[in-house]
Amino acid sequence: MRVLITDDEGHIRESLKKYLRLEHIDAEVAESGEAAIGLLEGEAFDAVILDLKLPGMSGQGVLEWIRNQGLSTPVIMISAHGRIADAVEALKTGARDYLVKPFDPAELVIKLRGLVEDKRRENRIEAEERTAGPEQNLVGNTPEIQRISARIRKIAATDVTVLITGESGTGKEVAAREIHLRGPRFAEPFVAVNIGGIHEGLVESELFGHEKGAFTGAAVRRQGLFELAGRGTIFLDEIGEMPLSLQVKLLRVLQERKIRRLGGSVDIPVNARIISATNRDLEALVREGRFREDLYYRINVVRIVIPPLRERRPDIPLLAERLLAKLSVRMGRGALVLSPGAEEKLLRYSFPGNIRELENILERALIYGEGRAIRPEDIDLRRFPEDAPLLPLTLSPLPDPEEPDSRALAVVEKKAIHDALMRNGGNRTRAAAELGISRKTILNKIKAYGL
Repeated sequence: MRVLITDDEGHIRESLKKYLRLEHIDAEVAESGEAAIGLLEGEAFDAVILDLKLPGMSGQGVLEWIRNQGLSTPVIMISAHGRIADAVEALKTGARDYLVKPFDPAELVIKLRGLVEDKRRENRIEAEERTAGPEQNLVGNTPEIQRISARIRKIAATDVTVLITGESGTGKEVAAREIHLRGPRFAEPFVAVNIGGIHEGLVESELFGHEKGAFTGAAVRRQGLFELAGRGTIFLDEIGEMPLSLQVKLLRVLQERKIRRLGGSVDIPVNARIISATNRDLEALVREGRFREDLYYRINVVRIVIPPLRERRPDIPLLAERLLAKLSVRMGRGALVLSPGAEEKLLRYSFPGNIRELENILERALIYGEGRAIRPEDIDLRRFPEDAPLLPLTLSPLPDPEEPDSRALAVVEKKAIHDALMRNGGNRTRAAAELGISRKTILNKIKAYGL
């Protein structure tokens, strides 16, 4: 927590600052209203302690400035004059509390913590209403996922900017939440926003907020998601879809840690950690001039690559178990398990839609299935008629050209071998092991299919 103390009496400023530090609260001080405004323009504070009587601009004037700028920082007014009229005026203007000097500093700390926590809760509720996403953990025992988990633990304690890449549905937001929850910002809001899911003309307003009258329909001032994130984390999913015009403004946020609302004239300091994600090839977009190179380097300080589900098949049963538990509660079903046949069927599938597709498949299985076990016939894998068949666990002998079904079989096997080779970096021994055939067999198949 970071607090601004504004009082014209030096001994009060310094004694409060020392007391707050003993309570592990970081504090900055200002001796006048003008000095307080200068600090508020430069950085974000969680709360403000503001003396009513100040030289030059009064505490009431500073409070009015704070509210006119649209800052939602909680303010506690303090005064040596316990006039009811002053307290009423301050509370009407937007102060959250009022204390008369001399006051117990322990009482001040209690009020500060309560107001800051209330503000965090309000921001978290609004952020979740506007950007609600899945809350789950990164699941998996494969070496790839274990390496990612270890990397997340290392970078979570830092404030480094992170870029998460991977195919759609692999769990990029889950990884971002893990970084947030394992770090010192875990109690602050996690704000997830899908850039590709917002109309291009509304992205700026959603991220940075807008002033009343900034555009047609802007009837009231609205905080942007950067403000709602506070000292938490803002997760920018599908950042490759961000318009070039807005990329410039995001670069400024990363460089200066300030935003400006649409239609506004003042800069607002922000402290949120930024994590980005994409399923696009950003390097290619940079070469094509569709993504700024300087922004790319800013967001790509540390990179995490989430592998597709087909490259971590041993994790499928564990993921299915976790998803079934969640879906069973949602759909009012008792505890469910995968039958061995259903598990084998899932293990043979290529999952072009990754974990998101696995969840959809299991949800359909709960609708179709009966009893406590998911059967193979409950698993519907075909999204479209032209979808590829299941990957075979074993391959047949080379097809006889004279057989009428040999062409269809050849197409299936050629694709299976090709995909296995791609997943294993062209290593034929590993590809053969994955397909459950000998190295000699796969060499014959590669030659026969011209791979």
